[in-house]
Amino acid sequence: MKVKILLAAVVAGIFLLNLPACAKHNAVELGLRSCDTTNVSYSAQIVSILQDNCYVCHKGAGASSGIDFSNYSAFKGWAQSGLLAGDIAAAPGFTPMPYGLPQLPTCDINTILAWIHQGMKNN
Repeated sequence: MKVKILLAAVVAGIFLLNLPACAKHNAVELGLRSCDTTNVSYSAQIVSILQDNCYVCHKGAGASSGIDFSNYSAFKGWAQSGLLAGDIAAAPGFTPMPYGLPQLPTCDINTILAWIHQGMKNN
């Protein structure tokens, strides 16, 4: 129980510290895509992040990583485990993702964390 509380505190801290940075400069980094994390949509925002950054290793039954993010249920399960937030935020004790590549843009991290905090809806 203490581990879950600690993980929640770490994720919340990362989210709150990075939220202002997202709105200030990542819209420029991402071109026309803004960084609005108020009502995150799985189909509109999360899937595009996965396509751009994760599916190369995490798609389908033959995923090279053994972890499949190609459907909502599979991805939600990984998010519910608490591992996803730690991995994408490169928190101590986690495996930074995407593996062997630069960290996701702050806006993408904040979008995924917001989706988790908003209840991981399939919308």
